[in-house]
Amino acid sequence: MVKQEKKIVDLSTSLSDVWRVLTEEERDILRNNSKILNFRKNEMIYCEGDEPRDMMCLLKGKVKIYKDGVGGRSQIIRMIRPIQYFAYRAAFAQEQYLTNASAFEASTVCVIPMNVVEKLIYGNSGLAMFFIRQLSKDLGVADERTVNLTQKHIRGRLAESLLFLRDNYGLEEDGATISIYLSREDLANLSNMTTSNAIRTLSMFASEHIIAMDGRKIKIIDEERLRKVSRRG
Repeated sequence: MVKQEKKIVDLSTSLSDVWRVLTEEERDILRNNSKILNFRKNEMIYCEGDEPRDMMCLLKGKVKIYKDGVGGRSQIIRMIRPIQYFAYRAAFAQEQYLTNASAFEASTVCVIPMNVVEKLIYGNSGLAMFFIRQLSKDLGVADERTVNLTQKHIRGRLAESLLFLRDNYGLEEDGATISIYLSREDLANLSNMTTSNAIRTLSMFASEHIIAMDGRKIKIIDEERLRKVSRRG
C-alpha cells in the first residue's frame, strides 16, 4: 500500500528546476497542494488506461516507464532518476496513460495535481517554457532510441543500454560498476531483445573483457570499446 508522508522533504531543493521560475506565491500553492508518497519495490505507480490526474517528481529511488507488448513481453520506455518529472504528458495530451510506471526499487515521489500545475502554467510563461523544453528533450531522446532499437544489431543495442544506464545513474565508488542492478529480463526489455539474447550477449562482452559481471552488478572494464560497439550498431 502506498503511504503518504508529511512533507518533511524540502520542496525548494527537490523541485529545484520548477522552483526557480515560480513566484513566492506560486511556491506556496505548490507546497500546499503537493504530497509525498512512498512506493515499495515493484509497486505500480500508474497503469496504462488510467486517467492522468497528477504530475510526479521522483525524489528518491528509481522508476521504470514501460509498455506491455505481444506475448507478455514488456518494453521499457524510460528509466526515471531523481530529480526527474514524469506522468504529465498524457494529461497535457488529454488522453489516458499509454504506459505503465512502477517503482524499480523503494521510491519516494512528490505528487502534484495537474489542475494545480495547469493553473500555474496559465499565469507563468516561464513555467510553460520549462515544460515545452522538457517535452522537447523527451521527444528527442525517444526518437533517437526508436531508431537505435530498430536499426542496431543486438550487440549495439545492449551496449547502448549499458551506456544509457551508466550515463543516467552513474558509477559506484569503484568508478566502474553501474549504480543500478537490473535483472537480465529488465535489461532485455530495455534493449528490445529476448532475455536469452541479453544473457548471451552479456557473456560475450564479459569474455571480450569489455565488462565484468557479479550477479546483477555490471562493471564496465573498457568503456571506449563499449561505446565503439554502440556506435557501430
